[in-house]
Amino acid sequence: MLDFSYRNESERMLVIRCIGPYNFFLERVLFPAELLVFSAPEDSKVEIWGDELYGVRLEKRMRVTKTSN
Repeated sequence: MLDFSYRNESERMLVIRCIGPYNFFLERVLFPAELLVFSAPEDSKVEIWGDELYGVRLEKRMRVTKTSN
């Protein structure tokens, strides 16, 4: 497991979703300026979702690696 952190630097709520091996799954709502720190298996996929007028939108994709953060 590796530590991973993400700070919501936008002025609106975002959803962070992390999916990894061994049935790892994490989904949280982040308020503006909120910092989330968690541990996840290496090479897990991280997606940041935002809300638009027409629905949700994928804002960013990342992977949990030894050099991420």
